[in-house]
Amino acid sequence: MAGTKVKLQAVADGEVIALNKVQDEVFSTGMMGQGFGLEPVSEEIIAPVSGEVTMIAESKHAIGIVTKEGLEVLIHMGIDTVGLHGEPFELRIKVGQQLTAGEPLANMALENIRLAGLKTTIMVLITNSADKLEGLDLEEGQVKAGQVVATAYVKGAKKKAGKRDYDALATVIIENVGGKENINNLIHCITRLRFYLKDESKAHDDILRETDGVIDIMHASGQYQVVIGNEVTNVFEAVMKQLPGLAEQEVETTPADTSKNPVSRAFSNLIGVITGSMSPVVGVIAAAGIIKGLLALLTLPQLGGLLNVKDTAYITVSAIADSAFYFLPILVGFAAAKRLGGDPIVTAVIGGVLTYPQLVAWGQNFKEMFSIGGFQFQFLNYTYSIFPMILAAWMAKKLGDFLKKTLPNYLQMIFNPLLTVLLVSLVTLVITGPIIQGAANGIADFINWLVHASGWVGGLVIGGFYQLLVIFGLHWGVVPLVAQQISASGQSALNAIISVTMVAQGAAVLAVAIKTKKNDMRSLGIAAAISAFCGVTEPAIYGINLRYRKVFISGLIGSAVGGLITGLMHGTMFGFTGSLIGFPSFFDPAAPTQLNSFYAFLLSSGAALVISFLVTWFWGYNDEMEMGQKVEKKKRPGSN
Repeated sequence: MAGTKVKLQAVADGEVIALNKVQDEVFSTGMMGQGFGLEPVSEEIIAPVSGEVTMIAESKHAIGIVTKEGLEVLIHMGIDTVGLHGEPFELRIKVGQQLTAGEPLANMALENIRLAGLKTTIMVLITNSADKLEGLDLEEGQVKAGQVVATAYVKGAKKKAGKRDYDALATVIIENVGGKENINNLIHCITRLRFYLKDESKAHDDILRETDGVIDIMHASGQYQVVIGNEVTNVFEAVMKQLPGLAEQEVETTPADTSKNPVSRAFSNLIGVITGSMSPVVGVIAAAGIIKGLLALLTLPQLGGLLNVKDTAYITVSAIADSAFYFLPILVGFAAAKRLGGDPIVTAVIGGVLTYPQLVAWGQNFKEMFSIGGFQFQFLNYTYSIFPMILAAWMAKKLGDFLKKTLPNYLQMIFNPLLTVLLVSLVTLVITGPIIQGAANGIADFINWLVHASGWVGGLVIGGFYQLLVIFGLHWGVVPLVAQQISASGQSALNAIISVTMVAQGAAVLAVAIKTKKNDMRSLGIAAAISAFCGVTEPAIYGINLRYRKVFISGLIGSAVGGLITGLMHGTMFGFTGSLIGFPSFFDPAAPTQLNSFYAFLLSSGAALVISFLVTWFWGYNDEMEMGQKVEKKKRPGSN
């Protein structure tokens, strides 16, 4: 069940401030728990919550209250006032007393505290936050005593010991993205919930960043992105359970900001569509790539040729892996339609047209459709393709909407899908498909050529800076290029360099996990390192590396060296999945005995791992460093 909410009141007249603004490291770093500070202008102190008084400090400066929900609330009056031996405080309560929120607790002689050269800031803390809270919602500003200034989200009952309460976390997330009424749509990728909000200003970034279970918050690609990590699917399902019918709604994109550069706005929208189209299918094609790599590994003569390419077992498993790529237009079309608010089934049928076996055979042979004035229109092979299908999904959405307004209701069910499938399929096959496919193949070939031709220079630059794209969510613009390269030429030198950047960030966070003496940092670091070595770097980047910026830079140094080695050896990949788990993708299915790319993978990954680890260990991290409360990031042009 979802957790409950507990309202916290201002304990005096004054200004409520976020805890990280309190001028005492013990409180501002959250060591004592989540809460808030208050700069008082009145001397009467009241109870912020209802509950039982369980503790009164001997020096009268601190009072503990336990609520019926089990929250342990500490009211700490002034900073370093313990040395005043209770002189500025006049208490009105006793241990064991039951209190109602707003009931007087004490009088606090502000001027006496100031004359002693001390701060009068009052801290209201929930000292068992780690065990009891999913999050804390706070409103800063001038307040009156008794005014509700914060909402504590209490963790609900766990279904199983040791398992996160996803329903409670979902409740906190929905509340702090502005509520159900502020959500247009929601998708997710490997690590992030990607909200399309009506008004992003209603979301509470700082609260969500401090919520247990949330790694970070991003504004990118026209989306409000909540970085969860490896548990994103469970959290997504819990959120959708509380938003019935959202999946069936048409997507209302955030109104365009006409004050922004039209080119930047268009680029933002394009990245958003690509993200929404590719995010749901990345995991599938990554898994398929691993299967293909393992098959290539099993055919190696060095391993005794455990499988033969003509064996029934090989062909069957290869077909299982190939299906994700062969029918990629159907998968991308379905996802793109959901992102754009079109009809996913109609769009998937258009993807089926592009992958229909007879048309695929004609496309492989460039069979002529017809010619006009000596200009030939030919069939092309659209298996493995992405961009033509994304445009087809957009056209299907627009045409479908037009037909809904134009056709009578009694003709909608049959003629809307009939005309949409027929017209969009023909336009794609004859006009947009050949243009986009030709351009995409050309770009993919050019990048492959550039990486090969530039050798170590391309490897060094791409390796050194690629993970910066992840920070802004721009790496999703590269994913289709990698897929296009693999579909066009069967390999991607760019992906080989990208792979080593994942290893480097994983090694950097692993160094933190091993070096630190903080238990929570160790557990987070180990989990993030495993994730990075499996090809997902967001938990490492947002959980630790960026907050200790030198750790992130240490990873960039290691990946730059790894990219340089990959470029020098002209390493390439024959599958999609990168990092250490993606080693099978470095075996060429067409030439299993050719091991140059695999050797490049071993050397570059080893170098990236060792260098990132050592630089982090000796320069990038120590336990005395202060973790950034939040990482400020520039908004990408066109994002809201």
